[in-house]
Amino acid sequence: MNNRIISRAAIGGRIDALDWERIEHDLDARGYATTGKLLRAAECGELIALYDDRERFRSRIVMERFRYGVGEYKYFAQPMPEIVEQARVALYRKLVATAKRWAQALSDDDDYPTSLARYLARCHAHGQTKPTPLILRYEAGGYNCLHQDIYGKVAFPLQFTCMLTRRGRDFEGGELLLVEQRPRAQSRGEAIALDQGEGILFANRFHPVAGARGYYRATMRHGVSTITSGLRYAMGIIFHDAA
Repeated sequence: MNNRIISRAAIGGRIDALDWERIEHDLDARGYATTGKLLRAAECGELIALYDDRERFRSRIVMERFRYGVGEYKYFAQPMPEIVEQARVALYRKLVATAKRWAQALSDDDDYPTSLARYLARCHAHGQTKPTPLILRYEAGGYNCLHQDIYGKVAFPLQFTCMLTRRGRDFEGGELLLVEQRPRAQSRGEAIALDQGEGILFANRFHPVAGARGYYRATMRHGVSTITSGLRYAMGIIFHDAA
């Protein structure tokens, strides 16, 4: 399989055409926002077809070994498939305003550059040089425990997941789980069912919530509910690199 995926489809243009006013509102209000269908069926199939090509990935993680859940995932090696690289660049460009606004609301010192290239240069200056976009694979009985994808000192506050297989045909179950913990309150959970090509953006650590005395941090964790049948593949895009 060559690296032709999928410049022909102009993924950056599709990302630019999303309803970003609605997405930003949902991110602020709930800590997550769905994108609707973003990848085409053929694009999803081409990404899945890469999974058995060892040369396209830098690392394979079997979740059971680390008590992360039941399943596995692989981090892409460089060069990444073009559609993944382009999507990462385009999504970062659209999300950086939200990241800056959240940092200001929470009085954080984080200052996010306007381009992904400059942000990754900052990651690399802190020893975080390993690419983090990945494909996750679950068979029936698989699941992912609640977690946060933080790989070092430098961490972007948002990430993206896109379903690559067909709900109701390729797999059942396997909803994306998002759990929000606000100070002095019980946790609140959401289970989001994505179908093939549909994506979701969500806070990977915390997001600001307005309170009586200003903004406070609502901690977010995410996972995947049990796959009850079939085979589930998803792509994840994390914007910071790993140490």
